[in-house]
Amino acid sequence: MAIDFDIPEDAKKIRERVRQWVHDECIPAEKRVHDKDSYKSVLAELRTKARAQGLWMPFVPKEYGGMGLGPLANALVQMELGESHLGALSMNSQGPDDATILTLLAHGTDYQKEKFLKPLLNGEKRVCYSMTEKAAGADATGMQTRAERQGNENYVLNGEKWFSSAASAADLALVMAMTDPEAPRHQRYSTFIVELPNPGYKIKRDIPTMALEGPLSHIMGGGHSEIEIKDLVVPAENLLGGEGNGFNMGQHRLAYGRLRHGMHNIAMAQRALDMAAEHITKRSTFGEKLSKRQAVQFMMAECATQLYISRLMLLHIAYKAEHGMDLRQENSMAKVYLAHMVHHVVDTAIQLHGALGYSRDTPLAAWYTHIRSQRLVDGPDEVHRWTVGRNVIRAFEQHGTTASMAGGDLL
Repeated sequence: MAIDFDIPEDAKKIRERVRQWVHDECIPAEKRVHDKDSYKSVLAELRTKARAQGLWMPFVPKEYGGMGLGPLANALVQMELGESHLGALSMNSQGPDDATILTLLAHGTDYQKEKFLKPLLNGEKRVCYSMTEKAAGADATGMQTRAERQGNENYVLNGEKWFSSAASAADLALVMAMTDPEAPRHQRYSTFIVELPNPGYKIKRDIPTMALEGPLSHIMGGGHSEIEIKDLVVPAENLLGGEGNGFNMGQHRLAYGRLRHGMHNIAMAQRALDMAAEHITKRSTFGEKLSKRQAVQFMMAECATQLYISRLMLLHIAYKAEHGMDLRQENSMAKVYLAHMVHHVVDTAIQLHGALGYSRDTPLAAWYTHIRSQRLVDGPDEVHRWTVGRNVIRAFEQHGTTASMAGGDLL
């Protein structure tokens, strides 16, 4: 029996359509975006074209206006969209909105879907996710923001949030808060839908980071906000998924976010490697093209190898998702590996471009400062490695081999 790596024909076709879309429409449009007005007009134009071509929300079921793609086809699409910072936005597939849309689809009431989900699906509004806190960091069960029930009508929230990505561009926020401090650790938290702006949800600032920023960074949702939550009144009907289910919903949401980051990292790395290849095949030094030098060829080979490994990782995870299999171990492995892979490939592309790569005349410098966050967001490397390593040891203790936690199910 052969091991079948064939991609279904319909998935191949949609991948190729999206690839053409990104190269024909999104990448050229990047040069037309330089301020708030041009961003709005260019994005509106792209979205109108995309919807007319049926390229809208790949991961959302058709009955909700999306393309209804399964995990494999969506992975192939996302691996194309990430080549341009307008790619996901053009098809209303951008983070952090995408994972929150999935949460609302799975757990929202009819009222919540009509009032909050519908405008997100139509691309009329954006949503952020407020979970992280300074005091808790990577330990989501250490959150201190509290939600007190006020009669049968409302909850009142007080606390603080940290690094709420895209909050400055959002019309809605999902806020996680403690509703029962006496419950088991993973059942203390609940999630609330908050309409913005709201005097109880104060954006104190967009936190300055090492990422290169321009006037469009925060308009496009690239900022990370520090939030003060003070006497924030939330109607009880805005409780999402019931009391005590906030943590589990959050982990499910983050799992998709980690995969999406990885998919987009592959796309960015591929574009960076293509840029490097174009440069070295044109650039000559000391009477010879850079592409003829063995050291340069070795650099390109290492990047290509890492991209190959990365693609296989994501395709295997997509396969497991298609078949409803447990993918948590592989997800953590891939999350860490792909974050390092994209950093290495972009760094190599900068090196091969020389001073041009270090300049702002190509997107490489901005990518380099942006992607450092990949080793922190949705769980830092160390937490994922800790989890993966612990699972490997448990597997040996239970089965006498580590294979089940080291890709052994491939065999």
